Amino acid sequence: MKIERLIKMANDISDFFNAESDKEVAVEGIKNHILRAWEPRMRQAIIAYYKENGAGLSELAKTAVSKLG
Repeated sequence: MKIERLIKMANDISDFFNAESDKEVAVEGIKNHILRAWEPRMRQAIIAYYKENGAGLSELAKTAVSKLG
């Protein structure tokens, strides 16, 4: 899967959880969703992308992905 698609998916998940007033709860929700719903290759790709620079990921997505790796 192309990294652009993974970035969009991570940001879409973040948009959903952004309604949560407690951002720590939102970050945990994003992280847990990615752990449950994404296959290992997808998780590895987004973690590697985040570690390179993470450009394009929302702040919530960056925080959640940082907790994955």
